[in-house]
Amino acid sequence: MPNKLSITDHLLGIIENKKPSDRFILRGLLIFTIATFIYFTLSVNNSFLINTPARGGVLIEGIVGIPRFVNPALAITRADQDTVALIYSGLMKIDEKGTLIPDLAENISVSEDGLIYTIILKKNRFFHDDTSITAKDVIFTINLMRDPDLKSPLRGNWNDITITEVGKYELTVTLAEAYSPFIENFIFGVMPEHIWNNLPIEQLPFSQYNTEPIGSGPFMIAKVNRDSSGLISGYILRPAPKNEIQPNLDSLELKFFQNETLLATALEKGEITSTIFLPAETISQLNQDKVEIITHPLPRIFGIFFNQNRSVVLRDKAAREALNVAIDRELLVKEVLSGFGVPTTKPIVTEHRALLLGDTVEEDNSTSTFRSPEEILQTGGWKKNEAGFWEKKLDDSIQILSVTIRTGNSPLFQKTADGVALSWRKIGIDVHIEQYEQTGLVQSVIRSRDFEALLFGLDMNRLQDLYPFWHSSQKDDPGLNIAQYTNVHVDRLLEEARTTQDNDEQLRLLEETSQIIASEIPAIFLFAPSISYVVNKNINASEMNMLGRPADRFMNISNWHARTTVVWPIFEQN
Repeated sequence: MPNKLSITDHLLGIIENKKPSDRFILRGLLIFTIATFIYFTLSVNNSFLINTPARGGVLIEGIVGIPRFVNPALAITRADQDTVALIYSGLMKIDEKGTLIPDLAENISVSEDGLIYTIILKKNRFFHDDTSITAKDVIFTINLMRDPDLKSPLRGNWNDITITEVGKYELTVTLAEAYSPFIENFIFGVMPEHIWNNLPIEQLPFSQYNTEPIGSGPFMIAKVNRDSSGLISGYILRPAPKNEIQPNLDSLELKFFQNETLLATALEKGEITSTIFLPAETISQLNQDKVEIITHPLPRIFGIFFNQNRSVVLRDKAAREALNVAIDRELLVKEVLSGFGVPTTKPIVTEHRALLLGDTVEEDNSTSTFRSPEEILQTGGWKKNEAGFWEKKLDDSIQILSVTIRTGNSPLFQKTADGVALSWRKIGIDVHIEQYEQTGLVQSVIRSRDFEALLFGLDMNRLQDLYPFWHSSQKDDPGLNIAQYTNVHVDRLLEEARTTQDNDEQLRLLEETSQIIASEIPAIFLFAPSISYVVNKNINASEMNMLGRPADRFMNISNWHARTTVVWPIFEQN
């Protein structure tokens, strides 16, 4: 039986049987058709293929400082907090969009009255020693942070609560009164009870597990590097085998430096690939062909807070309004922060909460209601004397518009104070600056409220709860209402914002509160610094939104990658 010819053989046979002239044309058409088909196939293939992260690569992070307490209950320095963020996991974490999502928790539900938080843990999460994470570990960690003898910096987050173990993987946390931002506390790193529970509280700070920790985060310690004096100089971290989401990076190395100068040199030499510890002026000079600079504002407001009980002139609203309008916040951000910050005229960072971004001096000045500082003072009854200073009769005597600013002695505070003083002196205001060491500033100035004007920064949580800083119940030490501000309406708004479970309503209350405070000028709000994270362009870091502190940049470290591969969408890893 004769062999059957293939379609290709049959086609070629037809072509070869033609006369020479036709054969040449048909051969050309065949080649053209085949080439077109191949080109079309490749084009369709490429149009559907996508780049996706692949395993591989190393991140070498430079950090200023030496870790001492890589322990969620004791971490207070940025070196400690950064390392904790990589090695430990919390019940919840911040995702790439800035949303709080479950991590170790399967689910956290809140009762209608906002008092009871029911926590269900995932059953497939483990510490780095392969021990399962249970409710006992969560309860142990919270009780540890609450222990007054440990003096944890997080102790204040856990006052007036009751913890109940419901089952191996379930517990409840009950509040004495509703506080909607409370859920933000659940990002704390959970510690293994079986490692720590045999240590007396007074010995816990001296345990080797503070520097050789066992956590449940995406990375675990593979090696501890020490210098000739025995101090830790670095960690080599490897992906934790049983982590829920396997990191794309093969390893992560932490290198610790004594100061910013040594760190900058290491970056220049290529000894590190990333850092968040460079000063703004150094970052502004970097070669951005090799590095990416990721910036995002933190919920920290710098401002000048008035104590009207200590200054007759500052009780005059026209004086405060003129002082407020006279400051060029855009210039301050440029000169003090090298552009790495957000100007603000309100007690909140509006960009951080996705509210109105138009709270800058430029936009205020563009409105028809803008008045110059001089016009405000003249309308308010102030006049310039022969020496060129503004004066007004207040409390039966002539008062010079003079302000003494007290602040810390760090470069940031010094530059800010100098910039503000220059703006005020230009319009005829007598300004004096007094700087203090941090401890002296807190003890002698802030706690005693011994100042006319205080240049300071307020660290808020991600939800920017204004209650600790502006509610009248907090106006005396140890409260943080350092301007001793009192407004019954604002008190009510702050109380409602703390208890409502409606996010939109909370945002509305926050904005209304901030507008009232800004209009009464108990303080002059200046700017919110941004994190400035420098990372080699070979490393693709995930998005960073709504961070509460610099260490939060590592919340999605598992998604970072240094390599990519090309795949069809159905093969993309979720």
